[in-house]
This record gives sequence, structure tokens and C-alpha cells, in this order.
Amino acid sequence: MIAAVGGFLFLLVSGLPIVLALGIAALVAIELGTNAPISIVAQRVYGGINSFTLMAIPFFVASGLLMEAGGIARRFVNLATALVGWITGSLYMVAIVTGTGLAAISGSGSADTAAISSVMIPEMRRRGYDVDMAAAVIAACGSLASIIPPSIVMIVIALTANQSIGAVFLGGVVPGLLVMAGLMIGTFVYAKRGGPVYRDGAAFTLPRLGRAFLEALPGLVVPVVIVGGIVGGVFTATEAACVALFTTLVVSMGIYRELKPADLPPLILRAISLSATVLIIISTASVFTWIIATQGFPAMLREWLAGVTTSPVGFLLIVNVLLLVIGMFMESISAVLILLPILAPIAASYGIDLVQFGVITGLNLAIGLITPPYGICLYVASSVAGRKIEEVSRQVWLPLGCMLVALILTTFVPAVTLWLPGLVFD
Repeated sequence: MIAAVGGFLFLLVSGLPIVLALGIAALVAIELGTNAPISIVAQRVYGGINSFTLMAIPFFVASGLLMEAGGIARRFVNLATALVGWITGSLYMVAIVTGTGLAAISGSGSADTAAISSVMIPEMRRRGYDVDMAAAVIAACGSLASIIPPSIVMIVIALTANQSIGAVFLGGVVPGLLVMAGLMIGTFVYAKRGGPVYRDGAAFTLPRLGRAFLEALPGLVVPVVIVGGIVGGVFTATEAACVALFTTLVVSMGIYRELKPADLPPLILRAISLSATVLIIISTASVFTWIIATQGFPAMLREWLAGVTTSPVGFLLIVNVLLLVIGMFMESISAVLILLPILAPIAASYGIDLVQFGVITGLNLAIGLITPPYGICLYVASSVAGRKIEEVSRQVWLPLGCMLVALILTTFVPAVTLWLPGLVFD
């Protein structure tokens, strides 16, 4: 076990890609610390991705890419502008509302961040907004895709914790909306103090809102179909992903007509590439997780926690700090696959609902998407903005503070997570 964990951390710090770090550390640990045959690696790699539910990932990824290329994302921006564009700091508000809407379709934080940044940052720069703050806020908006359904991370969390995907999806809705509300309040206060440059929003009119809503309506059907179908038991998460892809294709090519057949091959290749990246991480992480589990690490961690605290509150505080630190250095799905099989049984022994614990895990790792040195959403936003990551990182305090407040409420007020699933499933 020491060889596995120590080797993994050493390889990760040395800059090796995480999939290779996981695989090499697992191989070394099997050779040095177990009597298992080396063929167990192939078995665990295959077993890690031999899941019907995981087939949802490539379909959701493809759906998100079609959304960006087919005009749905732009119409979401127009709807958000008509809805909140009159408020002080209007472009911040538009980015936040758009990010929340796109999160309900794509399930990919980096894809949403790229889509919002490419549309919003040029306009923010033209109007004199602080571009570094804009990039930090947009990165936080993109990270909402890890919380709000249909989140790919939440699918993996539900599978790993052996919980209903529909319940975990619904559990992430209110925390996601809390993050959205916190970002809107925080940026409003910031814009109020920023001078007249942030007070150039257009007047709110119902006709304008009505036109924008009608234009965006076909795209709004997609999240309703996805979440409604899963929660209502009409289809599984994988079937929902297929329906989402088909619906997005129909909207983009048949209604908006902004996507041509010739545009599909490069989008399909990109979806295959992104999906393969996620799935190969899942497969190698399953080997690593198997080694840790068979070497008794969960029992050791349980005993250590029992010696430190007997309180659920104390346990949740420790877990939040652990996950916040891990999220700064590790990709979300890898962190879930390595840590959740260990932490979930301990959480259950403290009487913590695993749906709530899964959402807490997802929210912690979403925060990791905007915190250096990993912070993939922060890197995407700063790259599109043409700014150095160090410059954007100095402004991450505002969105980070808003997300931490939402995390505290999610952690210590169970109703924030459990009210909506209880309303539907009880």
C-alpha cells in the first residue's frame, strides 16, 4: 500500500500524466506488495469500464460539443442577457446565468468554460471590465457542470457510492443554484464598487425577454428531457444521454440549422478523444483502488478517524479539507474513484446520507476546478482571455468565497441536498 500511494504521489509531482502515474504505481505495488498475478491488471482495467452506465459519458460529451457548435450556447447567452442584462455588472450576471443553463446540458466543466469565455470575454474587454476577474468568474460558472445534472462527475459518484443516479442528480440541483446565487450577489457587490463601467446594461423589457425565450426554447428542451426522463424512471442515465444527443442534433441541424453534416466528423472525433481520456483514467484508477482496498487502507483510515473524532461534524470537516486539497492537484473523476470507495463506508458509519456525501464530494472537487495548480477551468478561461494563469488566480478569491459558502451550507444543512430527492423519491 505504501508503494502504491507513495509511488503515485511521486509520479504525480514529477509531472507524469495522471493515467500513467496511476498505472505505473499500481504495477509496482502489485509486484512488490502482493502475490496477485500481473494479469489482475488487465482484469481490473476491463472491469473498471465494463459498465452500461459509463456508456453515458461519450454521449453526454458529444451532446455538449453539438450544443456549442449548433447555436444553442449563443441563444442561451441571448436569453440570459434579456433576463439579467439590466443589472449592475450585467455581463457577469449573463455569464453566470448562461453557465448554469449550459451546465444542465453538457456535463463538462471545461467545455462550458470555453463556450462562455469565447462569447463573453471579448465583450467584457470591450466594455472595460476587469478581464482577470471575468475569467475567474467564468471559470466558476463552468465548474457548475460538475454539480448540476447531467454531471459526468455525479454519474461516477453515484456508481461508486452505489446510489441512485437520479437521486444524486437531484441532490446537486439546490447546491448548484446556491453557487449561482452566491456568484451573482458577489459580482453585484464587486460591480457596485467598480464604478460606472459596470452600469451599462440595457433596460429590461418583456418583449425582448419573450423573443429570446422563444429562440432558446428548443435548446431548453434538452435538460428537461434528460433530468425528467431519469428522475421519472422513463429511461436510464445511458438512455438519457442517447436521447440528449439525438435531441441536440435535431435542434442544431433541424431547427436552428447552424450545424451541417460536414461539421459532424471533427465533432465526433473530438468527442471520442475526450471520452477516451475520461474512460482510460477510470480504468487505471480501478486498478489503483483495488490495491488500496485489498491492502486494508480503508480499515486503517477508519481507525485513525475514530481516534481523532467521533462526531459526524468533525468527520465532515476533515473530509472537506482533504477533498479541497486533493481537488487542487487531481482530476475530479480520478479523485472520486480513489477516495470515495474508502470514504463512503466511513460516512455511512457516521450516519451521513450517501446522497448528501456524494454531492459534498462533487462540490469540493468542483472548487478544485478553479484553484491552482490543477484548476482546469481556470486554465481554460485564462487561455481564452489571453491572460497568464497567475494574473487570473489573484482574482479567484471572489468566486472561491461564494463556492465555499455554498459548500458549508451543503455540508451542515442536509436539507439543502436531500429536500429535492426526498420530494421526488419518498
